[in-house]
Amino acid sequence: MNRSLSGVVLLSLAALSTPVFPQEQPRADAPKLLTPEASLNLRSISDLQFSPDGSRLAFVVTEPAKGEGRARHIWIYEKQSGSIRQFTYSAKSDFFPRWSPDGMQLAFLSDRDEQQQIYAMRANGGEASALTKGKRDVKNFAWSPDGKQIAFLAPDAKTESEEKKAKDKDDAHVADKEEKHARLWLLTLDTGEAKALTEPKWEVSQAVWHPSGSGLMLGATDHPESDQNTKRIFFFRLWETLNGERKEVDSMTQVLAPRGPFGNIRIAADGQRMAFVGCREDGPTPHDLMLAHHGEKGVQNLTGAIVDRPVLDYRWSKDGGLLAAVEDGFHTKFIGFTAEGALKDIPAVPANPNAFVVSDSGEVAFAGQTATTPQELWLWDRNSTPKQISRLNDSWKQFTLSAPEFYYYKSKSPGGLEIEAALLKPLGYDGKSKLPLIALIHGGPTGAWHDSIETWGQLLAARGYAVFYPNIRGSSGYGQKFIESNRGDWGGGDYRDVMDGVDDLIARGIADPEKLAIGGWSYGGYMSEWAITQTTRFKAAVSGAGLSNLISEYGTEQDPAYDEWFYGVPYEPDKVAGFLNSSPFVHLKNVKTPTLILQGDADEADPPGQSQELYRGLKRYGVETQLVVYPREPHGFHEEKHLLDRLNRILAWYDKHLKDGSPAAK
Repeated sequence: MNRSLSGVVLLSLAALSTPVFPQEQPRADAPKLLTPEASLNLRSISDLQFSPDGSRLAFVVTEPAKGEGRARHIWIYEKQSGSIRQFTYSAKSDFFPRWSPDGMQLAFLSDRDEQQQIYAMRANGGEASALTKGKRDVKNFAWSPDGKQIAFLAPDAKTESEEKKAKDKDDAHVADKEEKHARLWLLTLDTGEAKALTEPKWEVSQAVWHPSGSGLMLGATDHPESDQNTKRIFFFRLWETLNGERKEVDSMTQVLAPRGPFGNIRIAADGQRMAFVGCREDGPTPHDLMLAHHGEKGVQNLTGAIVDRPVLDYRWSKDGGLLAAVEDGFHTKFIGFTAEGALKDIPAVPANPNAFVVSDSGEVAFAGQTATTPQELWLWDRNSTPKQISRLNDSWKQFTLSAPEFYYYKSKSPGGLEIEAALLKPLGYDGKSKLPLIALIHGGPTGAWHDSIETWGQLLAARGYAVFYPNIRGSSGYGQKFIESNRGDWGGGDYRDVMDGVDDLIARGIADPEKLAIGGWSYGGYMSEWAITQTTRFKAAVSGAGLSNLISEYGTEQDPAYDEWFYGVPYEPDKVAGFLNSSPFVHLKNVKTPTLILQGDADEADPPGQSQELYRGLKRYGVETQLVVYPREPHGFHEEKHLLDRLNRILAWYDKHLKDGSPAAK
């Protein structure tokens, strides 16, 4: 599975603010450094939605971690007054806002009554009313163009018999055969009746209305149990016009069968063109913007040859053009296409855009950020400079953050690739001293470090460490060939890229060769594990949710098709060697580096057995190690106490082994 949590999981890793360098008594004008508690107080912005007339903008704000999770709420920006206000106040989470076609209502998903259901409120506020019910979670939904129906994705609700069996603990089930998959449902608002349209064996991941209202384009598969990329694009026709009369049909026809993973289907306003983000061949992750014309079987790759950067998101414009946000190394940027499919110039914006939306008038709203400025909302009329319209993270202005140095170095491995990296140095660094260096490796491998606030590194820098962020081969943001350059070679060229970057910083007189450490989460955890089996140069390592045995990982993880793209399947004798040769557990007898292992026990992406295998092997060979398992936590942690505990353990571990005598966390 794609383990690209570099900017999600590591966002919460922080440190106690105790600089390495001796200081005088704090001055009144001394920079204020981040603390572990403050590092969790970062709001994020997502899912921007303009009202049909463009006068309002709905968006989702994810609040800082409190208690057992991070609540999400819907906020509204009023263009006329320039005001921003919170729209929903549930004690749980409200998200996925969608305006009704007439702009009079805002529907959204909420788990306020335990199950995730569709609710609606008048656009001017008031009480929310539930539109769906049942003992099952609604995944997502879409208004019909006439506003009379809502299509939604949800599994079948539990029957009374299933409820009774669960209550009686008589809840054994047959894998795959008895799984409940998300089906396509159609809710008629006048009657409140919801009708299932697809068969239970199908799993539907996306449903998009055709502008005519005659049906929906689906991303779906009838073989969800296969653990392979079997999803295709279908058109589910609800009605058609024959001899001037409308006739109900309810038929499902395959439109396209893209190779590899794909997603983000959107249909142009004229109904004649459809776009999606897909693979130019077969993987490993969606990369290019694909365009399909009605009635044609082929697709046109808009970005592969002329842009060759991963498309994060895109939107159709009313004039038939397209605006997309793409990764470009550490940064993100907008690119545009005319209605004819020609690339057009889009000026740079002052913050790296990610989530964005385009109104019918062409105005763009986006969430933007940099490595020293938190995410905020921006509004851009595309004629003048974008203006910031929110102040949701103003509390971060009190802290002084280290600005990264972005640079390239040359890998000495075969091919001599240019590797882009970022370096954080401690505030007040004299430019002469050699610094203890921590190499942080991102998730993925088709992930990347970005020009956004990364609190693990910021707080390490505040403690006096230099922090090295390499976007090694396999990273996204540098073209498809760069992504493919570590296919079947995890722990090969990518590991050498890490070490060549470390050696470069030593040669530049920045890094102390006697005080080196490594760490990461997910694929970054894997690379930390691999590194300590290949060298004893690192004095400390942290592996979070890593993978030590690629064979057992494949057999127990959720969605193994990602790993299959890199290595095939381990059930074939000629493929086993590839899995084994890249598995850290095979080489654990070489390890001398003290290693901290962190794992959520509800992690399905990199299951707990991976960390258990690593821990058992390190113990066998007498390596100083700790395994900390966090109950209820999935791949990305949620609970506030666990987040803080993890932060303190990580940084105490580095302090213990890179500084003199710092006590480890209890």
